[in-house]
Amino acid sequence: MKQSIIVNITYLSLISTLFVSCGPDEEVQEEVIRPVRYQQVFSTGGSRVRTFCGVAQFGIESNLSFKVAGTLEKIPVKVGEKVKAGQLLAQLDQADYELKWKEAKAARDQGRAQEIQALANLERVQILYENRNASKSDLDAATAAYESAHEQDNILKKRRNLAERQLDYCTLTAPVSGAISEVRVEVNENVKVGEVALVLTSGSQLEVNVAIPEILISQIRERDQVIVTFDAIEGKRFEATVTEVGVAATGFATTYPVMVRLKETSPDIRAGMAAEVAFTFESSDRRERFIVPPVAVGEDRLGRFVFIVEPSEPGIGIATRKSVTVGDFDTEGLEILNGLTDGDYLVTAGVSKLQDGQKVKFEAAKAK
Repeated sequence: MKQSIIVNITYLSLISTLFVSCGPDEEVQEEVIRPVRYQQVFSTGGSRVRTFCGVAQFGIESNLSFKVAGTLEKIPVKVGEKVKAGQLLAQLDQADYELKWKEAKAARDQGRAQEIQALANLERVQILYENRNASKSDLDAATAAYESAHEQDNILKKRRNLAERQLDYCTLTAPVSGAISEVRVEVNENVKVGEVALVLTSGSQLEVNVAIPEILISQIRERDQVIVTFDAIEGKRFEATVTEVGVAATGFATTYPVMVRLKETSPDIRAGMAAEVAFTFESSDRRERFIVPPVAVGEDRLGRFVFIVEPSEPGIGIATRKSVTVGDFDTEGLEILNGLTDGDYLVTAGVSKLQDGQKVKFEAAKAK
């Protein structure tokens, strides 16, 4: 009797459990549409465009420095100020050099007087010698004294001229008309010989100095056409021509200097502005290729592949797998030689989690 009661209770519990699980309140799980990132890709047409950073400068840039050391007394110019040739740019304290010049001038005056006196004595002895009133040794002694005085006077004259030049070197003037692009010293500062005090720019044509890696420098030639852009000038591109290609590496990195000259100038461009120079490097085989992020390419037992999004409705697309052939890998990305067409929407993230034909949602798209 008890056993039958237990069986009945168990049977009723199972029925109630089934009834509850099949009730009208059960929630149906909705389909999850995975968001993906993508970019629209286009063929490079057998060439690559690479951009390198550079700095704008005028055609002539002069680093001005003093030829003597001293304490800076005044700087009457400021950065950005236009100056004329011969205009005063900076002045050192002249007191010490003026004293040296006066001392050298006095010494030379004294030496000159001694030379005149020695010359007069030589002329007098020569007359006496001709009249046989002086000996040959007297004449030789007078001649030697004059020659010594004359040589000493030449030395003192050079010392005076040197002291005069050093006094003049205390004044730094503009060699040509231009503009002050940089001032590196301050008043009352002790300036060393050869230390750059100011930078003067001149010339009407602007140039950009850019460093090119050694692996690419052999592909750059003078008169190559490039495009220059400036971060400070949005939406404007400047055509430029390569004017100089360096033959020796600079700095610690294996880069070579290249100078490009802008074909047109703009009042908005200033010396020292950061610039980007775009060089076009032609491929040797002229093959059509695409440059894509390496993370966009997957690989399994069937080979390398990518996913392309084919739009099906607003904000929704179908991920389609495509087999691809890859080429070289460089700093710009991975080359795709076959498998892509112009305008494809390439998935750039989450490739390993996608399946062929899966519905996806577009997210943060940026066409490049």
